[in-house]
Amino acid sequence: MYFAITLDCTTAGPLIIACREGGTSIEDLAEKYPDMIIKVPIDVFKGITDRDAAKVVDGLAPMVADWAASIERVKKLYNLFRESDCTQLEINPIAETSNNKLVAADAKLNFDDNAAYRQNEIFALRDPTQEDPHEVAAAKADLNYIGLDGEIGCMVNGAGLAMATMDIIKLHGGTPANFLDVGGNASEGQVVEAFKILTSDEKVKAILVNIFGGIMKCDVIASGIVNAAKHTETCMSKLDKHGY
Repeated sequence: MYFAITLDCTTAGPLIIACREGGTSIEDLAEKYPDMIIKVPIDVFKGITDRDAAKVVDGLAPMVADWAASIERVKKLYNLFRESDCTQLEINPIAETSNNKLVAADAKLNFDDNAAYRQNEIFALRDPTQEDPHEVAAAKADLNYIGLDGEIGCMVNGAGLAMATMDIIKLHGGTPANFLDVGGNASEGQVVEAFKILTSDEKVKAILVNIFGGIMKCDVIASGIVNAAKHTETCMSKLDKHGY
């Protein structure tokens, strides 16, 4: 079976998603068995109730023998999600044993980076070698970076502007290579680091800088770009190669 807890924008809180058919992606499950998908929103202020947990158990395994214990397991999973500052807790598959008990056969947990200061033990387990090196470098420079498959590097300030910039690039036939947000208080040094990250991506053939001056001094961005061109050997030569 499938079980997950995630954050839902519609209900503005945690949402438990469950399905009797597991072992594959939830997208495939939703397409193949839409009527089997159970969604139980949890009031973030009240927390999970016995009634909430019962809806999940009834949807997953209505004939489970240890019904009360299964409800407690669901409640404990929610408490784990909340206390560990998870953004996602997914068990796929969750299985029912021969003596009718629910067990986690495989699981994946994502944690909120903003809560790292109070989840020291969890974040101490982080292994940067298993992550995108561009994202690791961006995190060290206090930049927000997500790699994509396109050819146009994007440097912006603000997530909304980043999304709009990528949409504009797509609208005009281009493909964004990344989402790189320098925020509203970037220094020249961070801009230089941003350009190093952008130009280290072999797919990048051009860089589009789109800065909203209302939350960031544009002269700081400009100075950072000039310094990046001076101090990063490949920064301009690589782009010149493509005629930009």
